[in-house]
Amino acid sequence: MTSSIATAFDLDILRSRVRDWKTEGLRTALVPTMGALHDGHLELVRRGVQIADRVVVTIFVNPKQFGANEDLDKYPQDISGDRKKLEAVGADLVYVPNNREMYPEGFSSVVSVKGPAVAGLEDKFRPQFFDGVTTVVAKLFNQAGCDYAMFGEKDFQQLAVISQMVRDLNIPTTIVPVETVREPSGLAMASRNAYLSKSELQLAPALYKQMQVAAETIRGGGPRSKAVALAAKALTKLGFKVDYVEVRNAHTLDEVQGENEQMRILAAAWLGKTRLIDNIGV
Repeated sequence: MTSSIATAFDLDILRSRVRDWKTEGLRTALVPTMGALHDGHLELVRRGVQIADRVVVTIFVNPKQFGANEDLDKYPQDISGDRKKLEAVGADLVYVPNNREMYPEGFSSVVSVKGPAVAGLEDKFRPQFFDGVTTVVAKLFNQAGCDYAMFGEKDFQQLAVISQMVRDLNIPTTIVPVETVREPSGLAMASRNAYLSKSELQLAPALYKQMQVAAETIRGGGPRSKAVALAAKALTKLGFKVDYVEVRNAHTLDEVQGENEQMRILAAAWLGKTRLIDNIGV
């Protein structure tokens, strides 16, 4: 049985469909993805269905957010399977542009956000990443013109950067954060989890568990720097290659200055050839 969900492969069809919905007075939500959908993505769609009348999901593996030595060529893709999953959770349209649609010959513009994009977290290890994300997301916002856009808190720095871009550029799309969806083990759902071996899958939840330990220490009045340092040390001992475990202001991603700030622990670490990122509130 094939999926019957509507699919747009070019911009004119996308805009025509959204324009028709708006003419009917319907509210629209956008869920940008790179495909290989898991329940974390589907939760974004479910949230969109709750607050809007129609939901558009985009599937585009954006080359501009991958570095030279990253996994663009092997990034998992399953368009047919993704469409069936999206139909099951109530999405109305899938937009699947190709590279020529998104970056036609002569394309030379970049949307570059500072602020939370230069917090010394993901940007330190993937310096090209956020310019690639903000450029493609700004294009998708302009192409779809939806009222809302759903983004997961799992990519917390990305959420902060996109929210900053929307504020700065007066983009008339409301950003809706959606809580991280986790496996029963606590591992945050991510498309790249498919790269983990069976033994790595058993070990991967330690990233979340060590963040929880650090958060409890900080909530109990323990020193922040020591708490995250001990988490990084424990992960390294388990076999992770830690990029960072940091506690930051939950709104600005700046270094925490006072005890009364709302805080977030953010972490990134390699397990074998797979890079895992996660975050939790303190």
